[in-house]
Amino acid sequence: MSETGGHIASNLGIVELTLALHKIFTTPDDKMIWDVGHQTYVHKIITGRKNNFNTLRKYDGLAGFPKTSESPHDFFNTGHSSTAISAALGFARARDLKKERYSVIAVVGDGALTGGMAFEALNDAGRSASDIIVVLNDNEMSIAKNVGGLSSYLSHIRSEPIYFKAKEDLDFILSKIPAIGKSASKMLSMAKGTIKYMILPGIIFEELGFKYLGPIDGHSIQKMADVFSRAKNMKGPIFIHVCTQKGKGYPFAEEKPDKYHGISPFEAETGEVKVNNGPCFSDVFGSELVKLAEENKDIVAITAAMPHGTGLNMFSERFPERFFDVGIAEQHAVTFAAGLASNGLKPVVATYSSFLQRAYDQILHDVSLQNLHVVLAVDRAGIVGEDGETHQGIYDICYMRHMPNITMLAPVDYTELASMLKYAVLEHKGPVAIRYPRGTGSVKISREIAEIHNEVVFDNAGNEKTIQGSSMMPVEYGKGVLLKEGKDLTMLSVGNMAGVSLKAAKKLETMGISVEVINPRFIKPMDEGLILDSCIKTGRIVTIEDGVVDGGFGSSILEMLNRKGITIGKCNTSTRKKQHGKCVEVKMLGFPNEPIPCGSRETLYKKYGLDVDSIVDTAIKLVYSSKAGNTGKADMQQ
Repeated sequence: MSETGGHIASNLGIVELTLALHKIFTTPDDKMIWDVGHQTYVHKIITGRKNNFNTLRKYDGLAGFPKTSESPHDFFNTGHSSTAISAALGFARARDLKKERYSVIAVVGDGALTGGMAFEALNDAGRSASDIIVVLNDNEMSIAKNVGGLSSYLSHIRSEPIYFKAKEDLDFILSKIPAIGKSASKMLSMAKGTIKYMILPGIIFEELGFKYLGPIDGHSIQKMADVFSRAKNMKGPIFIHVCTQKGKGYPFAEEKPDKYHGISPFEAETGEVKVNNGPCFSDVFGSELVKLAEENKDIVAITAAMPHGTGLNMFSERFPERFFDVGIAEQHAVTFAAGLASNGLKPVVATYSSFLQRAYDQILHDVSLQNLHVVLAVDRAGIVGEDGETHQGIYDICYMRHMPNITMLAPVDYTELASMLKYAVLEHKGPVAIRYPRGTGSVKISREIAEIHNEVVFDNAGNEKTIQGSSMMPVEYGKGVLLKEGKDLTMLSVGNMAGVSLKAAKKLETMGISVEVINPRFIKPMDEGLILDSCIKTGRIVTIEDGVVDGGFGSSILEMLNRKGITIGKCNTSTRKKQHGKCVEVKMLGFPNEPIPCGSRETLYKKYGLDVDSIVDTAIKLVYSSKAGNTGKADMQQ
């Protein structure tokens, strides 16, 4: 892990549990489903993947989560939380219908139980009478410290290890009390239940229909093996409570399990991260929100179990009474924010793009349709790289831009993020989302844009003109910014793609192709006047977005051109003259409608044509393919 980075703390904590599970259950005959899948590294090592472990989270290497296409010992892809019990129940019921025999085990972290879907599954599984085993890996952590009533309940059970023995003794004693008459039997049954409520742990799971076993020392293979062996032969739903320590065995991870939950490559001897890129978009967001909250007491912040990952740890320390960590419950987070907004507060919900999609209906039904002023800080929008297909934040544009009343923005750099956040929180009315990328490499992009923004350029008449830095201009509703003038091609670059677009534009200038670069700022509503004037002038558009093409920003450009009566297609000089310039060629760059695998961001940008050289090639083909005559063909070949 010190070489590849990854989820080290959660996997160190589950070493003995994994070995005990594989000691008693035999995969792939028995079905083992993990929640969340980042705790499966040990499982991967002992199921035939040890020799490939140095490829973990790399392109064409091992995935950081269970992957059914990778091994017959992986049965369900689980990258997000709170899904395993539902899937396991599906496996169990399918087994019963097909008259097959094998064990089904869902291994869930206690953080997963803060998600509502886990309780929906427990409720259904408990009344199912299906043979299913739920193993709770209770380390009192999700990514950060767990929160909520259930966490307190589990902590209470953990603190009283005598409970397990007491439960067995009490069950034995109560079973020996005879039932005398129908009425007496009913009264005795009620009395037994009352005694259990007073004395025994795990009663909430018993009431849901599970047989509760625990708590068990999660670092004793033998103790766990004994309980797992017993559970394997029991009928009906079984709930096994195992207590572990996140980061077990590595002092740095034990002391700071949240830091080592998911970490970049680090020095094993010191625990220090090998490369520190400085502040990232999340840090800038967090610090700017604190500044705004200093001036406005109505600002409140909400996160779904990720105060550090989203940068809200700063806010939580400065304004604990105005900070709410709701656990792994994005649906609840958004509707909770809607309630706050309905009563005059200014809620900011910060979560990763790939997690926010879990709250689709809440954004639509509870926020957008009611036009409530909820600010969605969409972190890790775009490619996130090593975490792979379940975590790529490439869908937020297409799953939000069609919602009524919602406004969407994307900053090119840190300064523009600060300006957009201030606008969204203090000036805008109604639902608004700001999408920004994972922090790695963002400092480099930010500096590059800052340098290019304020250089002297030349307009079409050859006159000198200084283009003011995009991030220095005030945010105005629905208005984009012209970053660079040109006459042959228009590049519309969403958010963090501005840096690579400006680089490509510079390279194309040396090849005799004049490129106009626009920072849309607003994904919705777009600056139709600015974009329309530019595309009619150049006749060619390349849209560049860190998201899926289908339904994304490029699609919205096509829709706008269609509304305006612009012909979209091959447009040579003759065609453009006939149509008075109302003919535009469009090329949309982004990610295709397919799972995007793990790998570095640089590797994935190159693979899908979003690096500088690929964009240059696309632009050359687009420009010369529309030039009439043999000269254009010769130029293109050259």
